[in-house]
Amino acid sequence: MNYEQQIRKAFAHLSEALVDAMIGEGVVQEIRYDTEILREGQYVNVVPVVLQGLVKVYTRYEGRELLLYYIEPNQSCVMSFSAALKNAPSRVLAKTEETSKILLLPADKVTQWTHQFADINNLFFDQYSQRYTELLDTIHHLLFDKLDVRLMSYLNNKIGKTNEQFIRMSHREIANELGTAREVVSRIIKKLEFEGKLEQVPQGIRLIEV
Repeated sequence: MNYEQQIRKAFAHLSEALVDAMIGEGVVQEIRYDTEILREGQYVNVVPVVLQGLVKVYTRYEGRELLLYYIEPNQSCVMSFSAALKNAPSRVLAKTEETSKILLLPADKVTQWTHQFADINNLFFDQYSQRYTELLDTIHHLLFDKLDVRLMSYLNNKIGKTNEQFIRMSHREIANELGTAREVVSRIIKKLEFEGKLEQVPQGIRLIEV
C-alpha cells in the first residue's frame, strides 16, 4: 500500500475533497528515531500527522522534562494545530520515539481548511477531548499518586504504545519524562524489582505480570 492509499484508508471518515487537499498539499517524510520535530518557542510552519511510528510531546522546565502525550498513527498534534491557528509560538516540544513516517501539512493550508471543510473538526477537534483527558490523568498522577505508582503506569503505557517486550531507556531518560531525578527513579526501579513487578535485563526493563 502506498502513502496515498494509506492516507485515504486512514481518513476515509473525512470528505474526499479534504483528503485530496491533504494529499495534494502535504509531504510525507521518514524521520529518524529521536529527532526533534518541534521546539518550544518555534512558530509552526507544518502540522504533523503520524502515519507510522510514534511521536512524544513534552514540556521542559528548569532542565527537566515532563511527558504530556504520545501521537500515534493516524493522529496529529493538537498543540501544533492550536499554535498554527493562532500564529503563536509553540509551548511544547516534540520528537520521534521511533523512526516514523509523518505527513507534514502546511500550517497556512490547515488554517484555510478550517473555513473550507467543516469535517476537519473530525481530524483535530475530536483529539482535544482525548488530550484533555490525558493531561488530567497526568495532573492526577502528579498530585495524588506516589512515584512508584506513576512509574508503573508510565512503563505500562510505554509498553502499550511501542508494542515491544522491553523498555530500552536509561533511568535518566525515564526520570526526565516523569519530571524527577535519576537517583529517585533508580531507587524505585530497584524497589519494584525486589517486589517482583519488573526486572532489569541487558535488553532493557521487562514488566512482570502479577
